[in-house]
Amino acid sequence: MNFFESQDRVRKHTALLVALFVLAVVALIVMTNLLVMIVFGFIDSQELRDGGTLFQKMDWRTFAAVSVGVGVVVLAGSLYKILALSGGGRVVAEALGGQLIPQDTQDPNQRKLLNVVQEMAIASGTPAPPVYVLADEPGINAFAAGFSPRDAVIGVTRGAIDNLSRDQLQGVIAHEFSHIFNGDMRLNLRLIGVLNGILILGILGYYLLYSASFSRGRRSSGQGAAAMLALAIGLIVIGFAGTFFGGLIKAAVSRQREFLADASAVQFTRNPNGIAGALKRIGGIESGSKIENPGAPEVSHAFFAQGVSGFIQGLSATHPPLAERILRIDPHWDGKFDSVDQADADRDEQQAAEVETMARSTAAGELAAVAAGAAVAHVMTAMDQIGNPREETIDYARSLLSELPAAIRDAAREPHGARAVVYSLVLDGGQEVRARQLKQLQDHADVGVYALARQLMQETGRLDVKYRLPVADIAMPALKQLSLNQYKTFRGNLIKLIEMDSSVDLLEWSLQKILFSHLDAQFFKLAPIAARYSNLGQIRKEVELVLSVVAHAGAEIQSDMEQAFGAAAQVLGLSGLKLLGKDQIKVSDLDLALGKLEQLKPLAKSRLLKACAASIWHDRSATPVEVELLRAFASVLDCPMPPAIP
Repeated sequence: MNFFESQDRVRKHTALLVALFVLAVVALIVMTNLLVMIVFGFIDSQELRDGGTLFQKMDWRTFAAVSVGVGVVVLAGSLYKILALSGGGRVVAEALGGQLIPQDTQDPNQRKLLNVVQEMAIASGTPAPPVYVLADEPGINAFAAGFSPRDAVIGVTRGAIDNLSRDQLQGVIAHEFSHIFNGDMRLNLRLIGVLNGILILGILGYYLLYSASFSRGRRSSGQGAAAMLALAIGLIVIGFAGTFFGGLIKAAVSRQREFLADASAVQFTRNPNGIAGALKRIGGIESGSKIENPGAPEVSHAFFAQGVSGFIQGLSATHPPLAERILRIDPHWDGKFDSVDQADADRDEQQAAEVETMARSTAAGELAAVAAGAAVAHVMTAMDQIGNPREETIDYARSLLSELPAAIRDAAREPHGARAVVYSLVLDGGQEVRARQLKQLQDHADVGVYALARQLMQETGRLDVKYRLPVADIAMPALKQLSLNQYKTFRGNLIKLIEMDSSVDLLEWSLQKILFSHLDAQFFKLAPIAARYSNLGQIRKEVELVLSVVAHAGAEIQSDMEQAFGAAAQVLGLSGLKLLGKDQIKVSDLDLALGKLEQLKPLAKSRLLKACAASIWHDRSATPVEVELLRAFASVLDCPMPPAIP
């Protein structure tokens, strides 16, 4: 199942979640009505035993009132939790006691984790998500949380960082990236919100029990207090039933997705021993994968492994048994779990040395040819890897990181340096325009950023185009740490720097669009985008504009542009599409068009991106501008596209 099919599957799972939620609410309504009828004397035990009599003597007005009341309480509980989670993955991580790992951390284990995350991010074509450590958790576990790659975070327990080798950690992170790409994170957050509504009746019961106990203590009530006490106890029991239903819903939605994420992790890394070794290690240490934080139960379905012990564990477990997961990855497993040993640290050091040696030798040999021959990248191969990067892409990402000048790489990992790096990437080659750009930064950039940008501009000026988006991917977590005012200043400066030469080239536009599409969602709390269009014919003008931009980007002769445009139109199967002239294309119109194209459903996005790729690849060559433009389109559409490898 590819990325777009997985996204479409999540939409169907959301429908399943709604159906299960409705069934659970109906069951809670029936139980609450029976409780109210019995407690307040509307029916007696004999009528309860006699179903026909119960039906005839039911007070339907009371039934309707209680039903509406329960529905309102459940809906309010769900909406409250959904609103509380609107901040994205960061809210979940902090609720579990997570602490953001600084991008410039000097802790060797944390540095190892961030390197693995950055490699996976660059290989996947998505900005590196912020990483949180659950410092008080000795168990081995992890999670990914967020509504989309734009607000995603990854959380990892201290036990995972301390006890897993680099290969094992990479397997766990690849598993979590799979959840990010497949839309599982969004489903997980929706599940948290929905289940909070189901559990709210039990919470209401605890409040009523407290109130009833307080009233009895003051001796100010008789039968009323007794009835309230009985109602409170009954609601608590119903709350336990809600917990049971919630566990079943989690199990129904979660278990199969864990198998799929395990398989994706093996496919990403081509190393089954990585994720299998992590699972074996969980079974071999005393703390296992347990999460001690009291907020863990409501997030249990989002963890890498079973984080809490559930009621009637076999039915409500959110994850398959460890042994079953291991055997699917390693059919020859002997059934023995791994205990912690010191050899892992030695092996990590050896692997790090091997990686560095490999990267240097590759950079001196094969990747030197890559830099010279980037114009012939095989775009269609990269298209196939959207949401599904391969081992060679991860190796390529690792080598890109190793080749980056240390000054740029280190600066991109902290907020001041990240702004300076991005500014320096868009500085003009002409002296006059660059002088005006530097004056803009001197007058309006935050303290220290201007001076650092001047220091870095020679290094960034020598960077090959293939490094531009990876540098932006590395800088993204640091940029997300800015305050709102700092981000507004950064955003305004970047726009002015790009517009200062009175033209916006496509490489500048691509960089700006990727940065703003991810950062605006965090700082301005944009409303989620609903998928409205399944037929590209519904938005023909926007499709024409995007395909025209791609055709113009790769050709200068009119006949070549027409051939590129025709190749794209043929893939879409739409007749009557017209190639727009350059004078008909405006950047502002392109921004508006992409805003509408974001509302495409997953399979329609796939068709559009394949049409763009066909336009680029029609002459069996691809310029760096074309490749980066396609990756920008893919990023805006929330379809992370890996870098194209020759």
